[in-house]
Amino acid sequence: MTGAIRWMSLTCAAMSALAPGPATAQDRANDVRQEIRHELLQLPYYGVFDFLAFKYERGTAVLTGYAYTPTLKHDAEHAVRRVAGVDTVQNTIEELPPSQMDQDLRWKIYYAIYTDPFLSKYAPGGALLWGHRHRFRGFYGLWGPGLEPAGNYPIHIIVRNGRVTLMGVVDDEGDKTIAGMKARQVPGSFEMTNDLVVERGAKPPS
Repeated sequence: MTGAIRWMSLTCAAMSALAPGPATAQDRANDVRQEIRHELLQLPYYGVFDFLAFKYERGTAVLTGYAYTPTLKHDAEHAVRRVAGVDTVQNTIEELPPSQMDQDLRWKIYYAIYTDPFLSKYAPGGALLWGHRHRFRGFYGLWGPGLEPAGNYPIHIIVRNGRVTLMGVVDDEGDKTIAGMKARQVPGSFEMTNDLVVERGAKPPS
């Protein structure tokens, strides 16, 4: 009897040693998130007038945001499905309707923001692409619980039926204020929402 008990104890100990612990599972989940981010950032037509965010948990990836570029919603889902560890994709990305008025507004706001002397550091070729350097999760829940933004441009410009939303990450409150002010000065919009997040105010991963 004593030998049987000893054998069972040794077997249990061996199984415990071989079983992946919580840290290993968490590390694997983080690896999957990094791969999802990589796939989204590699999408060739994902630009300043789109915005994507995602969440991953236990094999399910949730995609959300806005797609100005045709096929981006489909391409994003297809790319994420290729990631090892993703079993299901919930695609809630909103496709923005085509509109010449919105198109004109997008470009006017783009030039107003990215040619401003104080904000030119965020222009292509200026500051580092924030989508590659930031690893924050949640941003105070601005884009939903646990959602991670992924984008190459620090300031994304979303326009839908004349309503403008700025999304992304800037270095400080002053830059956020200036970006909002420049967008509001462009005539033709019905509403402007400044959802830019200040880098220093972002929460690190828990």
